[in-house]
Amino acid sequence: MRWFARRLVFYVFALWVAVTLNFLLPRLMPGDPLGGVLARLTPAQIQSNPGIIQTYRDILGGGEGSSLGREYVNYLHHVLTLDFGVSTSNYPSAVTEVVGRTLPYSIFLVGMGFVLAFIVGTAIGMIAAWRRGGSVDNAVVPVMMSLSAFPAFFTALVLVYFLGLKAGWFPIQHAYASDVVPGFNWTFLSSAFRHSQLPIIVITVTFAGGWLLNMRTVMINTIAEDYVAMAQAKGLRDHRVMTRYAGRNAILPPLNGFAAQFATAVGGLVFIEFVFSYPGAGLTLQQAALGADYPLTQALLLVFAVTVIVANLVMDILNLILDPRLRTA
Repeated sequence: MRWFARRLVFYVFALWVAVTLNFLLPRLMPGDPLGGVLARLTPAQIQSNPGIIQTYRDILGGGEGSSLGREYVNYLHHVLTLDFGVSTSNYPSAVTEVVGRTLPYSIFLVGMGFVLAFIVGTAIGMIAAWRRGGSVDNAVVPVMMSLSAFPAFFTALVLVYFLGLKAGWFPIQHAYASDVVPGFNWTFLSSAFRHSQLPIIVITVTFAGGWLLNMRTVMINTIAEDYVAMAQAKGLRDHRVMTRYAGRNAILPPLNGFAAQFATAVGGLVFIEFVFSYPGAGLTLQQAALGADYPLTQALLLVFAVTVIVANLVMDILNLILDPRLRTA
């Protein structure tokens, strides 16, 4: 509990730093973000939302006689109440509404793709190390390492061309078919899953090689330990020794890098969703930044930062469960 309490304090501090940097970002930018946002709204739109100017001032800064400390307190209030104003590029939708509409697509995309990359990479790395010099080690490992060497957007373009346009196996645009109405029904869910398959394959192919190499390296060192030799001497089956003895201990170092790799995947989400015109948070962030929609950009950046922090916290909890040494520290 002491170890977990220290980690929790660290992540609370990291969250405060992320919120503070997000507060300072528009105030350090050249020009006047507040003026740019208000210039995109018509007088009728401003009159229909009496408090919109003050909300934007609290979030973006600006205005004569405004105090930075007062703006910071007001900004924290807006963050806690999830009030980021109205999106100028999606008017009259609120920023939270736009984020809530696009974020589930990205969560599903990155969640499925990254977890599959971790499972596939660690499993193949484990087998390649256990049977070093075999067919998996000599054929599968080089292929997967070569695929992981390319940037995600390049892999996406290649798979779109060959698997989407040429073979016609997967749809290559949008999150669901144009004639489907979004809703919690089988028609929409099946269409959404169908359209997410190729982006998930891209994420899996891009990140599986890193997990494979890491797991293979650690597994080779773990196989040389005495307790593995003792388990084999007892006559236990190879599969049990590989998974329950060697693999269980070898997976801890790769697991520690899960959150860092996840942050990389979140960062690359913008390019992947752009290639597939996938209406997730990554594509929305790009469109908001290009359209100078500062409130939406700021909210999405904060969501991405919180997502990475939460992922790190979850990995620490898993390490606490899997590694008995932390429970006795």
